[in-house]
Amino acid sequence: MTRIVVVSAGLSVPSSTKLLADMLGEATTRAVQARGAEVEVEHVELRGLAHELTDNLLTGFAKPALQAAIDQVRRADGVIAVTPVFSASYSGLFKTFFDVLEQGVLDGKPVLVAATAGTVRHSLVLEHALRPLFAYLHAVVVPTGVFAATEDFAGGPELAKRVDRAAAELAALLAVSDGAPAPAPHRTLVEDEFASPTSFETLLKRASEGPPQF
Repeated sequence: MTRIVVVSAGLSVPSSTKLLADMLGEATTRAVQARGAEVEVEHVELRGLAHELTDNLLTGFAKPALQAAIDQVRRADGVIAVTPVFSASYSGLFKTFFDVLEQGVLDGKPVLVAATAGTVRHSLVLEHALRPLFAYLHAVVVPTGVFAATEDFAGGPELAKRVDRAAAELAALLAVSDGAPAPAPHRTLVEDEFASPTSFETLLKRASEGPPQF
């Protein structure tokens, strides 16, 4: 079973960002099933987690609903991340969610990036904001990002074509044809440290040896 999580940061109801997120989720389902694999798509809407995200920034701990969303992303084989454009970049709510993820959660994980805005003049946000963000988080960003201006939802085949192309590329990155996605390099996570903490003696020894040599 291939697990996809769609993270959307739309604030209004109804939301064009949520609409685009639904389109990408449905297109990815078709693309994965076309390769003969089963797929499960889950949605995380950040609007309902706004207060918990703020609390997490202040306390460092996630409340149950936010922790459930983080766990969904951790377990996912691939992520679809969709944000509205605010002030020429991703929204603060969108960025906050990825700020509170532990290091390594997105390592080697395919991520399809998408954005919505009122005008096509913001279309480069995919390249100057979203793609660098997920590259920094060590994700594998799908080559085709999807940008949709308000006019794109009015009709015409172009938006649907971009959605289908990006979904097909995400399905290919998931390597679902043989059911064996490539494992990501392991990085020590917070829960690993709690499960097997470094002894105080070892920490003292490392400190006495000075900084690591590269």
